[in-house]
Amino acid sequence: MAEINLSFEEMWEKIMACDRKYDGLFFTAVKTTRIYCRPSCRSKKPKKVNVEFYDDIDTVEKAGFRACKRCQPHIDHSPYIRLVQTVVTFLVNHYKERLVLQNIADYAGVSPFYLDRIFKQETSETPRTYLEKIRVDKAAYLLKSTDCTNLEICYETGFQSPSNFYKAFRCLKQCSPSEYRKLNR
Repeated sequence: MAEINLSFEEMWEKIMACDRKYDGLFFTAVKTTRIYCRPSCRSKKPKKVNVEFYDDIDTVEKAGFRACKRCQPHIDHSPYIRLVQTVVTFLVNHYKERLVLQNIADYAGVSPFYLDRIFKQETSETPRTYLEKIRVDKAAYLLKSTDCTNLEICYETGFQSPSNFYKAFRCLKQCSPSEYRKLNR
């Protein structure tokens, strides 16, 4: 599987939020307990200094960590999990690009109809809405951590128009990008 382009801070935010969107894309390993988990694990959160992130199970297990008994990151819960992980990795790594379902399906090696159906069955969302959430997550991170303008962040995160950006952001975060920046600085 391809490496995911997220910073340590972004991955830390995902595990603090127990974000299921990133399950299987990276694993959280706790140095003090020698246990690794999914990003969505509901177990007590470790201290940030004790955390390492790994892209795949083989690497984390070779480093001497064992699977969490609560979230069971070593068990695939669906026969389609690899397809979904491949698509989500592609979306996270290519969120800045103008993507249509055909591009995503071509990358995954399946038909657009099949991809849309399976992805929705597994995640309760279409690839398009999932991509929008990834873009809004990235925009929220940039609003907190940079001094870029809202317009710069809009285009940096792959939105094609400011109105689309503001609408999607407000829908998912229940506030405007400017309000979000004020609340999280």
